[in-house]
Amino acid sequence: MSLQHWRELTPDGRLLFSTRIARLFAYGFLSVVLVLYLAEAGLTEPQIGALLTLTLIGDTLISLWITTTADRVGRKRMLIAGAGLMLFAGGLFAVTRNFGLLLVAAIVGVISPSGNEVGPFLAIEQAALTQIILSGQRTRIFAWYNLVGSLATALGALAGGGLAQSLRSAGASPLDSYRAVVVGYAIMGLVLGAMFTRLSLAVEATPLSSSGRARPPQRREVDGAGGEGRLGLHRSRGVVFKLSALFAMDAFGGGFVVQSLVAYWFHRRFGVEPAVLGGIFFGANLLAGLSALAAARVAARIGLINTMVFSHIPSNILLMLVPLMPSLPLAIAVLLLRFSLSQMDVPTRQSYTMAVVAPDERSAAAGVTGVARTLGASLAPIFTGPLLAHPALMGVPFLLSGGLKIIYDLTLYREFRALRPPEERGL
Repeated sequence: MSLQHWRELTPDGRLLFSTRIARLFAYGFLSVVLVLYLAEAGLTEPQIGALLTLTLIGDTLISLWITTTADRVGRKRMLIAGAGLMLFAGGLFAVTRNFGLLLVAAIVGVISPSGNEVGPFLAIEQAALTQIILSGQRTRIFAWYNLVGSLATALGALAGGGLAQSLRSAGASPLDSYRAVVVGYAIMGLVLGAMFTRLSLAVEATPLSSSGRARPPQRREVDGAGGEGRLGLHRSRGVVFKLSALFAMDAFGGGFVVQSLVAYWFHRRFGVEPAVLGGIFFGANLLAGLSALAAARVAARIGLINTMVFSHIPSNILLMLVPLMPSLPLAIAVLLLRFSLSQMDVPTRQSYTMAVVAPDERSAAAGVTGVARTLGASLAPIFTGPLLAHPALMGVPFLLSGGLKIIYDLTLYREFRALRPPEERGL
């Protein structure tokens, strides 16, 4: 982000960028070694797949509750609560190898197997950012927001893999070296919570009373119906639900190749060590962040929906080619090429959702669509685990993921190409 763009943000905007960096660093830090840690702890591949699925399902339920109540009880409070759940999950993962207790941490806490956003943070931060910036800046700010997140994930992956490798070189067991990374993740949850305490009342959706509680929004008539409606949605409900269904399909495809499982695939297929895995995903997330930044310029010329679809299809074709590569250098090259396109749909998707719903539905819309994505992603790892257990089937998750995502792209284009955000009406 240029210095001028950084100065244009309010103090709350700069703080939200900073919390994004801290959180995505923690997610990347953990994702490279998470499945390796669970395997060293004695879990089988099917158990790992089930645990990751329950992790994402738990994140979905927690996120749905937090994001649909944040505007009433306070966005700041809910963000702090989410950070507390990161601390809880990381702490319990670090101190126990009991599968039952790990399930509790997975369901109740916030853990990111993919290195990407999970939990309630993204939806609330998007709504807060949209509230404090001009509409013409939205896609560009979201692009930078995603870029700094991808860079943080990349640095986290590099740091997590490097720390585990360094500890192993110093004589630590694989289990202890991976556990140190998990402890670091828990500590980052504590740091994130402290950062959220510095947010001002400007990020809140409704005025706060003298007691510090958010006042409930006034009832209103919208399209003949009173009140906010279910899940905080009213006139945009149909659009949000249709987008949610499509985003869930996309995320379900992506759930077959979450970053921790891809790292495990490279480890099983080519014997790649943690430090090298960290380097691979450092480069991948760096390219992903740059692709997100490019999306803003492309979208200004051809529109948000066109940018989402026309960048995503070639990315998914490349994803399907990864397991077909006969050597490690070729597999890495194709993966990196895929990541150079993979995130162009992210800021455009987020900006499009914020643009086509009513202003007082933005937190709810971001929350519902985000929960749909998490729920979709949560269903896939339970199938990926058994596939990774069989050498002949290890490449199938990549093929399933790419195929499902292409179906999503084509359906999205057919259903929404005619629904343009306000700034594109003249295109």
